[in-house]
Amino acid sequence: MTCGHQTSYYYELLERNKVKVSDSTFINIEKLYEILDYPDVVIIDCRFDLSNPAWGFQDYLKSHLPKAIYADLDKDLSGKISEQTGRHPLPEKNNFINTCSNWGIDQSKHVIVYDTTSGSYASRLWWLLKYYGHTKVSLLDGGFNVWIQAGYPVVSGNYINLPEKFSGIPDDSLMVSTVEMETIISREGYAIIDARSQERYLGFEEPIDTIAGHIPNAINFFHQNNLDSQGKLLPINELIQKYDQLLNNQIDSEKIVYCGSGVTSCLNIAVMNHLDIKNTRLYLGSWSEWIRNFEHPIINERT
Repeated sequence: MTCGHQTSYYYELLERNKVKVSDSTFINIEKLYEILDYPDVVIIDCRFDLSNPAWGFQDYLKSHLPKAIYADLDKDLSGKISEQTGRHPLPEKNNFINTCSNWGIDQSKHVIVYDTTSGSYASRLWWLLKYYGHTKVSLLDGGFNVWIQAGYPVVSGNYINLPEKFSGIPDDSLMVSTVEMETIISREGYAIIDARSQERYLGFEEPIDTIAGHIPNAINFFHQNNLDSQGKLLPINELIQKYDQLLNNQIDSEKIVYCGSGVTSCLNIAVMNHLDIKNTRLYLGSWSEWIRNFEHPIINERT
């Protein structure tokens, strides 16, 4: 597979430090520890719990990486929910720009994001920054738990950066709307990837949304399948094999990724970016927006 050869070559370059760390999708704990005190590094903690939204900040205050500031999924990384949107719509443009400025992010900063679930929430901020044109952003491989297990330092309390001027511009080509999805589901040349668990994809269970099932013609790749038992990214050759099998010779197709609300699916997008798999977009509204319209077709394997 040509893409695999290209990706392996890119990975070798990265390992030999011929590609700048700030250009890499993932950063390991050893490299982060080396650059922890660099003035151009901004670290953001994105831990969250959908069933207990207040938990993330409370737990962050107890223990987090040095220099890490906190980003709340609902308050900072999402906008207001309406009758037409999914559970986590985009934050309003000026609000997000102001938030990034208050976090101390400008074009020179290398932003490193992490959470306690190996990137399932932090990847939303990774994608948002990419969407706003900020290229220097990396996910911490393994997240907070791997950092702790390795014995690296942690601190308590609330950390705040000095404000800078964030000047990002949204790139709408990185996502698709529900209106677009209505036509994409019946068109050739698209691979629609559902990043939820297999049980939710099949419709056997639905702990969050009101309707179970998946979008027609979607294939399933659970976002946690990118990770090993410790929550670290799988070896690159194994990931290449997984995505090659998933896409079934559609490696060059348009890939649309969704989940429940456009959050955890960003981890799949980040991994495909890591593998240099092109033409990947986020269906931002995802399942929770798709089912707002009862006329939208759904597939439920239970029925």
